Amino acid sequence: MTAIPRKAARREQLLVHLKETLFEPGRQYTEREVNEALLTVHDDFPALRRYLITAGLLTRTRDGASYQRAA
Repeated sequence: MTAIPRKAARREQLLVHLKETLFEPGRQYTEREVNEALLTVHDDFPALRRYLITAGLLTRTRDGASYQRAA
């Protein structure tokens, strides 16, 4: 992927695809594991991680130590 889509609908499609292909349901991930998975798709993994959290597709603990795919 060369760029993160600017249009919200396109970005939402991408985020759902990333959630379904990169993260297993019920599994806990460290921030490092999330970053490494997203880095395989795009260099701006912090933005992708933020978008996934904001969209409610990934959840994280209050301290940010662990992430999980939302149902």
